[in-house]
Amino acid sequence: MSGTVVVGLDVGGTSTRATALGLDGQRLGTGRAGGGNPTSHGAERAAAELLAALRGALANVDPTRVRAGAIGLAGAGRLLADPAGRTAFDRAWRDAGLRCPYAVYGDALVAYASGTAEPDGTVLIAGTGAIAAEVRELRLDRVADGHGWLLGDAGSGFWLGREAVRRLLADLDSGHAPDALGRRLLTDLLGSAEVAPRARDTVDALIQVVTRRPPVELARLAPAVVAAAVAGEPAATGLIADAANHLTNSVSRIRPADAASPLVLGGGLLTGDTPLAAAVRAEAARRWPRAPLCTAGDGAAAAAWLAARDLPEVADPAALHALLVAPTP
Repeated sequence: MSGTVVVGLDVGGTSTRATALGLDGQRLGTGRAGGGNPTSHGAERAAAELLAALRGALANVDPTRVRAGAIGLAGAGRLLADPAGRTAFDRAWRDAGLRCPYAVYGDALVAYASGTAEPDGTVLIAGTGAIAAEVRELRLDRVADGHGWLLGDAGSGFWLGREAVRRLLADLDSGHAPDALGRRLLTDLLGSAEVAPRARDTVDALIQVVTRRPPVELARLAPAVVAAAVAGEPAATGLIADAANHLTNSVSRIRPADAASPLVLGGGLLTGDTPLAAAVRAEAARRWPRAPLCTAGDGAAAAAWLAARDLPEVADPAALHALLVAPTP
């Protein structure tokens, strides 16, 4: 069994990570490349990044030892339905020297598997966007939110940035001096915390700066909100509380009130030591007191585990998960 190798990839819009693992838990190689999501970058560029990450992971591994592989990415269904995208990925797989089949999973399922080996549970992801998903038999079942910045993603990084700017605009409209968070946002967006003698001029300047950029760029203001909450600024702590409520409400749409299955928290806002992660954990513990709360971990390793589960030499998938993924409590 120790001679068998599995490969997993965690493909995102900004980076692609690959890992090659032995079934004894040994990490044999890792690779990293640029964003490999074909929806964001097109099939050919995405496949080139996939190949670069694979070559890094397999630099010291004989590709013929690889028996199974899996790719986790957002919009997995679109890749599977797009002949050009699947053909480009197939070619990259072969060019890396791999002859085994590979599976494609959605990023929400991979995030769930990076936190637990349990077949049933729920995953909540909050980063730039936000989505909750119910998992049954390690397949995505019901999904809540993930509707994008225009229609949803409540409690996400985008939501925090947008709400912070909206609150600042309301303060300026009301003639109130910006608080500490407002001054941070003014400095970030306009280069200065000073308000023009006629406050409406500052309002107009803010609106122009924000609307001239892609809307999703509001998500880059989320760290300022988090930092302000860490400093105890009331406006920021209020936004964090509202975000936590939105996120747990999304989970409540698909998760029964008496559920005792694991709840995995993923995404940059929930896997780090952030006020939002603490607030979500506290609210989740209140709503689902019997549920284990887990933190999403290594997505590439989780994809490799998903690929390995059905190999004939794997008798205990849960034990293999402990070797390959090492979930974080």
